[in-house]
Amino acid sequence: MRSAVTERLRRAYELLLLGEIDGAPKHVAVIQDGNRRYAAARGAAKREGHREGADTTEALLDWCEEAGVEECTVYAFSTENFDRPPDEREALFDLIEGKLREFADADRVHDSEVRIRAIGETDRLPERLREAIDYAEDRTNEYDRLRLNVALAYGGRSELLGATRDIARAVADGDLDPEDIDAEAVETRLRDGPAQDVDLIIRTGGDERTSNFLPWHANGNEAAVFFCTPYWPEFRKIDFLRAIRTYESREESWRRTRARRALALVRALGSTELDEARDIVARLRDYLPSAELAELDDAEGLTEREEADSTAD
Repeated sequence: MRSAVTERLRRAYELLLLGEIDGAPKHVAVIQDGNRRYAAARGAAKREGHREGADTTEALLDWCEEAGVEECTVYAFSTENFDRPPDEREALFDLIEGKLREFADADRVHDSEVRIRAIGETDRLPERLREAIDYAEDRTNEYDRLRLNVALAYGGRSELLGATRDIARAVADGDLDPEDIDAEAVETRLRDGPAQDVDLIIRTGGDERTSNFLPWHANGNEAAVFFCTPYWPEFRKIDFLRAIRTYESREESWRRTRARRALALVRALGSTELDEARDIVARLRDYLPSAELAELDDAEGLTEREEADSTAD
């Protein structure tokens, strides 16, 4: 009886959180931490923790689709994971290989038009796993409604170093002028990266660090970060929706800050040279308190009168 009541309350809370979501992030990246600790806490083998974590990853696709997320990147195997004991490493490769093939053949993946891609130094992976990657990518290559990036043999520093080396070679070969090195030059050389910048990073397992995950696409975009204590196999839809709510709160705060900065410029100068600042305030005025809006209207009225006087003169 108690479990049935608890389940109804949980579902009601999920619906409440989902109803509060006004604009989901376009790209969510997840550091799936805690699989081994989850298994250890239950006296189970490590592979059982990874297997249950893979089930959570599968559920994550449903949650992303329901919330309107367009791209999801999951940290499945880092370059540091190569240092794990061979038996654990091989068990992980077996699990990832099986899941990639299972996902690629799943009706729900095709019905939802999920495109699966692997990012990272995949040439370092065993041949059987590379073949599974090719199979999953080929089977879903035509889809674009929801993009699932699986980070395998991935390291943020390695990614940036690779792009830097490519740029250095291009300069040395005379194909790139040093003066033309800009953000776009770097981005075009992050060949296997996500399609768009990361808006929200989620990390489970209690650690509050991003572990060098997608540094260009996340840190460069000042992505919101949601840390939570559940191990990845314990991560629930409620936790996911809380993460999105955190993202939305941060976005609203950012818009309010930007509007206030623009309003400060209008207050200080109030000239026609500040059209851009005034446009920003106009677009984001819903995020300003009523008292500040009144000041804005007064400032705009004064500026309009000044402009009219100037024209008359």
